[in-house]
Amino acid sequence: MKKRWLLLVVVFALSILAACGGDEESSSENKNTEPQKGGTLTGAMDTAPTGQFNPIFYQEAYEANILDFTHEGLVSQNNKLEFIPNLAKDWEFNADHTELTFHLQENVKWHDGEPFTADDVVFTYKMISSPGYVEAGGVRTDYVERLLGYEEFSTGKTKEFKGAEKIDDYTVKFRFSEPNVIALSDASFPIIPEHVFKDIPIDKMPSAPESKEPGKVIGTGPFKFTEMVEGEQYVLEKNPDYWQGEPYLDKIVWKVMDQSVILGALKNKEIDFVADPNGVPAADFQLVSEMEHVKVIEQQDFGYQIMGFIHNYRKPGDKSINPDNWIPNEKLKDQKVRQAIAYAVNRQGLIDGLLHGKGSVINSPIAPQFFAYDGEKPNQYPYDPEKAKQLLDEAGYKDVDGDGFREDPNGNKWVLSLHYPSGNQIRERSAPIIEKDLEKVGINIDLKQPMEMSAYVDALTNADEDWDLYLLGWSLSSTDPDPTGLWSARAAYNFGRWNNPEADQLLKDALKPPEAFEQDYRKQIYSDWQVKFQEDLPALLLYAQNKIYAFNKRLHNVDPLPYAFINDPHKWWVDQ
Repeated sequence: MKKRWLLLVVVFALSILAACGGDEESSSENKNTEPQKGGTLTGAMDTAPTGQFNPIFYQEAYEANILDFTHEGLVSQNNKLEFIPNLAKDWEFNADHTELTFHLQENVKWHDGEPFTADDVVFTYKMISSPGYVEAGGVRTDYVERLLGYEEFSTGKTKEFKGAEKIDDYTVKFRFSEPNVIALSDASFPIIPEHVFKDIPIDKMPSAPESKEPGKVIGTGPFKFTEMVEGEQYVLEKNPDYWQGEPYLDKIVWKVMDQSVILGALKNKEIDFVADPNGVPAADFQLVSEMEHVKVIEQQDFGYQIMGFIHNYRKPGDKSINPDNWIPNEKLKDQKVRQAIAYAVNRQGLIDGLLHGKGSVINSPIAPQFFAYDGEKPNQYPYDPEKAKQLLDEAGYKDVDGDGFREDPNGNKWVLSLHYPSGNQIRERSAPIIEKDLEKVGINIDLKQPMEMSAYVDALTNADEDWDLYLLGWSLSSTDPDPTGLWSARAAYNFGRWNNPEADQLLKDALKPPEAFEQDYRKQIYSDWQVKFQEDLPALLLYAQNKIYAFNKRLHNVDPLPYAFINDPHKWWVDQ
């Protein structure tokens, strides 16, 4: 989940560029500056949500386009990435930061009219901590692993949940096993309603109607999820009882459209905005900025695209996250092979050719905006095909039969599969370019047909020996640089099943009190981890592209956060 919190608050400036078809005074045909009630706003996304609308189980940014309107956490962020109240009106720590007490808003109701209370907060965190959560497909354990008694509760050794406690209806206390450097981040997860889910077993929860169906997905947010034509259209209607005030808009409609037609729909006013997760393609920036009725905002993305390496496979039938059970991928086992692949891919060429320069090469999976990003010490892997060939030769991968492709050190045929999802055209176009780059240094690539995202994520999660390389994009946490949730051995999102004990220990050290309360200490530890990441290469970071948002000027009160377009949508209004 990208909306997370940073305990050691780091304020930084992001470059935000606005390109408008006219000056601010003429930003709409109707110059009314007073908010108007009513109206429908239509947005476009290029890939359909997979259909999981339960915050504790969803995995994709396309679901977030729904959930960011319907569900909320205890805390939120402002444009400076500082903590601000949300469902909690205030909070305090105990002296050693092992306890965090929240005082909740007392006028919040769920979409079905039931009151929001501390019971819901405790229930949410108890479910994420429960035995069977991971086996059911849950991937949010990084929010609960530091809670007091998590290990005993999650493994079924005890039925007592100590991590979060209801003090009274509007007070909840989080307890941690030790002083917690990122306690507010851990306590920021969107809350789900106990009264809706309490009788549904954890293994049945992902497939329950309450997690899947419009009208049964219940949150506290400013809009309710009320209708859908699956794969085509998703409708959100205003929550008139929203605790921060009735939204101005009546409806927000998401339409799923191929990227190739989104630009025409924006020009013809069939849609009103193009935002997360992919925004406006860089190739269309100039055309969109010339539309007189459209405003464009460009800012550095809080994420990146990767080509991941499958380091290990699960044993057949194993659904757990247990490195002891993993089987090495012999085709990518040699570190020199992964490094050779990194040198062989022309990443700047992808940016220049596909992103029209609107992006940058990064060499760390920590966002460049964070204090912990090290852009110098980790290996930079400049495009160097000759270096790639040298490393492959040293590893014993040579073309012994003269067909132009290398065999493995035993003289056997060596083919690497490359998988990628459909929907994001830039990523789709990247795949054959990467294939050609790798074949130039003698690596035989089996480029697979793209898969729809829902099927792709499932297949990647359970990757078998048909998987070697995969393309994917990540939207990162905006509140703390800790990459544990993506890159630790036991992280549910560690699709390549990278298992590096030294790297994992560094991640633990970066959060270990009391040293980790000092930012300089964390910066050094994360620098060491980034060096280790780039050396061992669980993935090749391809690029971080600029995020380009576009919206019709009839929409007012748009104030994107550094990491997301959706911000206070109850304040959005349109000219009628």
